[in-house]
Amino acid sequence: MTPAVPLALAAASVGAFGAIIGSFLNVVVHRLPRGESLVVPPSHCPSCQSEIAAYDNVPILSWVALRGRCRRCQASISIRYPAVELITALTFVAVVVVRGFDADLLIELPFAAILLAVAGIDLKHKIVPNRIVAPAALYGLGASALVRPGELPELLLAGGGAFLVLLLAALARPGGMGMGDVKLGGVMGLYLGLSVLPAMLVAFLTGSLVGLAIIVRHGSEGRKRGVPFAPFLALGGVAALLVGPELLELYTRTFLT
Repeated sequence: MTPAVPLALAAASVGAFGAIIGSFLNVVVHRLPRGESLVVPPSHCPSCQSEIAAYDNVPILSWVALRGRCRRCQASISIRYPAVELITALTFVAVVVVRGFDADLLIELPFAAILLAVAGIDLKHKIVPNRIVAPAALYGLGASALVRPGELPELLLAGGGAFLVLLLAALARPGGMGMGDVKLGGVMGLYLGLSVLPAMLVAFLTGSLVGLAIIVRHGSEGRKRGVPFAPFLALGGVAALLVGPELLELYTRTFLT
């Protein structure tokens, strides 16, 4: 058996698992900001409130089979649901392919799921809930203490540094960044370590480009439009999760040696 076969099987398994997690993230994005239970009631149609049967709740496939409509009332079901499932699945597969199938997945996959959930909530509700950020910080520290205890000092330093940088940015431009973003940056440092540096770079760069595009399109009115920053932090976090160490090594070789 060639090495590629186990990796392919691992990627396929993790991809299927990621689609299931993506289905749960849809529930989190929809219910958590409203203070609703994530468990009860079971998944139901937002239009007719009928419970969705298990065979109609298969990630991605059920939405395609039903052509994006409720089986009972035929109301349209947003493409956001299969999109989140697919994005989560692809992100999980990318992590396995790039980083390998090992114990670090206990840290990497939950981190990716956290980023996607926070991005979805911030896009929809413009908040970064403490109910996600606080448990994420605790889990990151606990899992790192088990899987990579020797890296804890670096992780704590990175978390504190990222928190401070974003706090200063928030104070420098009140209203431009919320404390939720600041806390999320700190949590990212706890998972990424020094790779939080390229994560921040990607976040600020993409955020600036989108902000500039809005200003170009809408003129002076564009400056008044609030743009959620957590999705850019999430993008930077996923990028750093995949290629952060390599970007740091490239920077070191290019500018410090």
